[in-house]
Amino acid sequence: MLVNLGIVLPIFALILTGWIARRSGVLGPNATREVNRVVVYLALPALLFDIMAKAKPAEIWQPGFILAFTGGCAVIFAGTLLWRLWQRHSLADAAIDSLNASYANTGFMGFPLVLAVLGQQAMAATLIATIITVCILFGVAIILIEVGLQSKARGRDIVWKTALSLAKNPLLIAPALGAVVMLAGIPLPQPVESYLKLMGGAASPCALVALGLFLAQNSGRRPKAGNTVQVTLVVLKLFIHPAVTWVIAFPLLGLSPAVGGTAVLLAALPTGTGPFMLAEFYEREALLTGRVVLITTILSVATLSLYLALT
Repeated sequence: MLVNLGIVLPIFALILTGWIARRSGVLGPNATREVNRVVVYLALPALLFDIMAKAKPAEIWQPGFILAFTGGCAVIFAGTLLWRLWQRHSLADAAIDSLNASYANTGFMGFPLVLAVLGQQAMAATLIATIITVCILFGVAIILIEVGLQSKARGRDIVWKTALSLAKNPLLIAPALGAVVMLAGIPLPQPVESYLKLMGGAASPCALVALGLFLAQNSGRRPKAGNTVQVTLVVLKLFIHPAVTWVIAFPLLGLSPAVGGTAVLLAALPTGTGPFMLAEFYEREALLTGRVVLITTILSVATLSLYLALT
């Protein structure tokens, strides 16, 4: 538990920093949106490009792990999406809630936790999980959100407007360009690497500060969706997501304890800040998302410790 607490404490500290900055008046009411725009348009694209460009095809080709981790994310994402659509929510809001239930914090928490618990040999699997989460899963959600926002237009207009929005979205362009660089084997010059490291390194801290700003600005408010939806999303992320991943990894695929266990551990991580960034950027129900991120992060200290004790 001490290992988990040491990893989670900086996350709380960054959220608290944003909360104090807003409550004390150091940052004004527009700070949340502006800090979030820095993440969406500058820091996160740099991070996504850097992750993809530096990945090695031979290193990330682990079919068993990819199937187990992607399968767990896909089942939870699709199930949550259908559930929220059945409740007559818009496609855009349903897509964000689906991210809440399936978007593991592999980038900020995954690497230090896996390194401390499993060692260097599991770093490649963590990189794969990060690519699947922040590039593929994130990209699917963005596409669904854009389609949902254009739902009132005619069929041909929906396709055209959605394609135009996606073509201008830095969160899709950046990893796509990074994949081109990776596949072409183009080495990045040292100044470019330094730039990407500096800019991309700001993504998670700024997103967490933005979350603190938002929670301070909206303290006392209740999510429109209600506590039942909030609790359900927390349960889906912390319990159902790793359970589904376990079923896929062991009974279905018969993976080794090392490979399957890594997939389940990464699936058990709390919700990352990606869903909050999209909810705030697209002006959806960000309060629900912010609370899910905060609650799952707090509870993960106990749930991850329990999982590690059992395994």
